Amino acid sequence: MSTWRDDPNAIPPWNERPKCHCGFRTWLQVWTDPLPQGKKGCRFFKCPDIDDDFKACTFMQWIDTRPLGRVSLNETETKGQYYQQIRLKGKEDELKRRRAELGQREAALKIQEEQFQAREAQFKREAEEQKNQYKEPAQSSTTDGRNKKGKFLRSTQ
Repeated sequence: MSTWRDDPNAIPPWNERPKCHCGFRTWLQVWTDPLPQGKKGCRFFKCPDIDDDFKACTFMQWIDTRPLGRVSLNETETKGQYYQQIRLKGKEDELKRRRAELGQREAALKIQEEQFQAREAQFKREAEEQKNQYKEPAQSSTTDGRNKKGKFLRSTQ
């Protein structure tokens, strides 16, 4: 299986790029100068120089130790492609953040639902207890010497 390191025209995935000293993901370029000797056509990572303070970052990391053959300069990464990667990475990060928030909200809703069900069950138990509590005195009133209509029975002694 070939990787972007084997294919001189492949642009490496964002997460496999090193970060420069500024903290940015690096930009893929191809060396076009004849010096240093033997490096023309080699790929390298460099700082995108997008620092707002206009400080020049000199970060550079070679990918290839020798030219891999004919590298198409049209296939190297443009600034537009680089910035598109930044936007995509930002959107991916935002999506991960929103998914995490959604997971937290779902967990909170599940807890609330469980609490609601527990309260509902408690209310049902209390209602049953109250219903049973009112039934008991009504049943005992028939045994206190009264008949069903509430009149006292005469006791014969």
